[in-house]
Amino acid sequence: MPQSALIVRVPEAESYVSHYREQYDSSAKLGVPAHITVLYPFIPPELITSSIIEEVQAAVSCVTAFAFQLAKVGRFPGVVYLAPEPSDPFVSLTRAVAHAFPDYPPYRGQYAGTVPHLTAAQTAEPEQSAVAAELHKLLENSGSIVSSCDELVLIENSTGRWEQMHVFSLAPSRPADA
Repeated sequence: MPQSALIVRVPEAESYVSHYREQYDSSAKLGVPAHITVLYPFIPPELITSSIIEEVQAAVSCVTAFAFQLAKVGRFPGVVYLAPEPSDPFVSLTRAVAHAFPDYPPYRGQYAGTVPHLTAAQTAEPEQSAVAAELHKLLENSGSIVSSCDELVLIENSTGRWEQMHVFSLAPSRPADA
């Protein structure tokens, strides 16, 4: 079934999580990079028109590019993830897009709130505990993963592999006062 998603790519995290994602996250094998999901599922790819693209750009135009880091390991049932700090800009980005497209709530509205995260592994115990411990040690030894969000990426899977469909630029961040 064709599907799409809006994500923030985090290439700086690849060297930390690619091993786990290849082993424990089926989306990695289908072309999805290390990322933080903003909205999934989104509009089926065949229904995405230039008007929809313009609406997404308008929705995110009020969000300013921002820096973040991945410094903590978290867990949901069956999931090990890296948590972005600060997380509020990701929540704002999700709210902006979800507000513009109310028929497409995040994760079909299954969860009460938004918890931004970069999935490292989707697995059960004891693998989940082992992955979490290894990631925690890796971050302790090498420091947090520093990144920035200046774009939102629309990806789609209508062929069995996820592909980039469009990139939306966020408003440039303002330079800090000197």
